Amino acid sequence: MTAPAAGGHAIVLGASITGLVMARVMADHVERVTIVERDTLPDRPAWRRGVPQARHTHNLLAAGQRALDELFPGLTGQLRTAGMVPVRMPRDMLLLVAGGWVNRFDGPHVVLTGTRDLLDHHVRSRLREIPNVDWLEATEATGLLAADDGGVAGVRVRTRTAGGGTEESDLRADLVVDATGRTSQAGAWLRALGYDAPEESVVDPRTSYATCVFEPGPDQRRDWKCILIQSTEREPRQGILNPIEGGRWMVSVTGMNGERPPHDHDGFVEFARGLRTPVLYEALRTATPVSPVYGSGRTENRRRHYERLSRWPDRFIVAGDAFGSFNPSYGQGISVAARTAVAVGRAMAAARERNAGRLPAGLAARLRKPIAAEVNAAWALSAAADSGYPWAREGSQPLPDRLAGRYMQRLLRVVTDDQRAATALFDMTHLVAPPTVVFRPGIVAAVLRGPRRTVIDTVTPPADRGLIFEGERS
Repeated sequence: MTAPAAGGHAIVLGASITGLVMARVMADHVERVTIVERDTLPDRPAWRRGVPQARHTHNLLAAGQRALDELFPGLTGQLRTAGMVPVRMPRDMLLLVAGGWVNRFDGPHVVLTGTRDLLDHHVRSRLREIPNVDWLEATEATGLLAADDGGVAGVRVRTRTAGGGTEESDLRADLVVDATGRTSQAGAWLRALGYDAPEESVVDPRTSYATCVFEPGPDQRRDWKCILIQSTEREPRQGILNPIEGGRWMVSVTGMNGERPPHDHDGFVEFARGLRTPVLYEALRTATPVSPVYGSGRTENRRRHYERLSRWPDRFIVAGDAFGSFNPSYGQGISVAARTAVAVGRAMAAARERNAGRLPAGLAARLRKPIAAEVNAAWALSAAADSGYPWAREGSQPLPDRLAGRYMQRLLRVVTDDQRAATALFDMTHLVAPPTVVFRPGIVAAVLRGPRRTVIDTVTPPADRGLIFEGERS
């Protein structure tokens, strides 16, 4: 830890992953941090109401792993020990992109798969080890407190009492971080203080998905750990099978353009039969469901352009899904949250160095830039990809977007049998390289040459004959 500045109190609203990692960073720069959380937090890996997406599949991308290990050294090792499964991409995967099956090779990308409950528990446990972080549970913020200088002086909160009632009080702070997610009320709070609410950008592919946990069937010989079947405009269904702790599978199926997958077990498996390939269906046919089927329908990409506002209250920061949220199908949210916290921490450390160890006035406004940069990197992938679906946009695409879309369609054919192009694509999707990585000269040349394959076989995936995961319990 960096030595905290003399004095100072930061309040972090929300104990989501964003809230936890932002609290970790704030602890380096103020004397005391208070996390305000509406739920009562479990002391073990368990679902809670405030993280509805926890019931669905989660991938921890390479960029997220690096950032979490920077914030909590050794955390990803702990997660593996606890049961999260490393999946080499694409060696351990059956990956069907729009252009066909991706050949399997040894690359540098490893994704960690497991339940969100397990991940949240271990991040909370590590944060509880930091002595200057306090926790205020069963409490939610209802508004910001105005300071005399036009900035923020704290938050108004409502706490549930043991008798079933509520109590309201004011919490004073030198910094307030909104990490309350998609349902953030920061725009309304800003208006109440006399500021403008931000403009919003929304790309909604009208995606709904359902998730169920399965016990793999007996005597299954398989040379893969994970299956990912992506959609096309003509076949707007997706499916993913992730290995999770305890040797189980967490499976999500997705309908687009308003189609909703069934929420019963038989209907769920039958829906998987309608994917572009029967591979996922064949895996589930002999598997046993061990959880209910959970559905989710709020998956739009939403940008709140706080960075564009000309006036900003000092001592107020918005981060995570409250700033920019993404279609969960791309698995970016946790990685963006962790990278944002690292970027904010570095910016705060640099500001203190320039200001004799203290946090300067106006810092909160300047922090919008590094936060927006992390959102932009993910937005360039998820929102841009989803805007290619005609039902996700109003009217025709601008010419630059149409050209970029055609390039990406051709790239997704090339990556099926071009290792260098596939590696560049994975660099982008894992957020370890900017989107421009797929426009480097060698990749452009490969795209212009086109794929070597002339027929897309969606039935027979490429095999890795060197690996058989038989009865594996990772």
